[in-house]
Parts: sequence; C-alpha cells; structure tokens
Amino acid sequence: MRKNFGAKPWTYPQPVFIVAAYDEDGRPNAMNAAWGGIDYDDRLNLCLSAGHKTTANILASRAFTVSMATADRLVACDYVGVVSGNKEADKLAKAGFHAVRSEFVNAPVIEELPMAVECELVSYDPESCHLVGRIVNVSADESVLDGDGKIDPAKLRPITFDPVHNAYLAIGERVGNAFRDGLRLK
Repeated sequence: MRKNFGAKPWTYPQPVFIVAAYDEDGRPNAMNAAWGGIDYDDRLNLCLSAGHKTTANILASRAFTVSMATADRLVACDYVGVVSGNKEADKLAKAGFHAVRSEFVNAPVIEELPMAVECELVSYDPESCHLVGRIVNVSADESVLDGDGKIDPAKLRPITFDPVHNAYLAIGERVGNAFRDGLRLK
C-alpha cells in the first residue's frame, strides 16, 4: 500500500549545488541551492529567487559557477545556504572558502570544492525563478580523478539534499552499470 503526501517538491537525489558569482566590486559570493539540474547537453537550470545576492550578481556579471557540495565541506556548504550575502558581505571567507577566477567565465571557482560547472547566463525569469546557464567548462581537481583521469564520485563525495527529513546524504556507492545492466532483459 502507498501513502499519499500530496504535491511536494520531493525527488531523489536533489543535488546540493554551491552557486557562485562576482558582485559589482569583484567580490565573490556563493549560495547553496538544491533545486536544479541538467536540461540539455550544454544547459544547467536552477531555481533561484530574485532576492538572493548571488542571483543579483549573476544577472549583473552574466556568469556563474556551480560546484558540487561535498561531504568533506558539509558545514561550509550549509553555511553559505543559511546566511544571506545581503547581510554578510564576506560569506566565503567565513565559510573557509577561497575563490579563484575561472579561466572560462567571469565567475569564481571555489578552491575547496573539487568539481565545478562553469556557466554563462542564458536567461532568467524572475516570476518563476528559473535561471538557465550554458555550460562552458567543467573542471575538477586531480584529487577526485580515477586512474583514467575521470571524475570518481567515491573520491568527490558529493552530497544530496533529502527534502523529507531536511538532511544531507553522501553519494558514491556504485550499484550497477548504466546502459548495460538492463540489456539482460532484452
């Protein structure tokens, strides 16, 4: 038997993204966002309300980065989500984060978060809060690469948001092979 919960924004997994952009003075800011994902091969979508400092920064700079929040940096990643950049000008420093300028877009890459998607702004609808970015580059620190030079989720240890329990969960266990295991039923 199933239990009905009604209309809720619940799916699994919900990635925990750390979205970063520069303000008008070139100061980096970041926020935690759990509602987002890939839409097309080169598009990343986020739901960001217009009141966020990071949203204003993205609209002004026309660029942003999206880093994967990690289990190793959980406290800092949560901090940039619970503290507003409108009230705390130096959120990144208080979180223990350091930013360097992306080689590909006018946005900060957070050094302590080993994977980032670097994007140019495509569009933003303030009514729906729907922000679309074009992926220009994906960068990853060598510490999270496997022997073939690819990103290893077990080394990255990205976290997902559990909206039912307001919890973070670590991702990384391999349980199968995409585009192959289902062929057994063919």
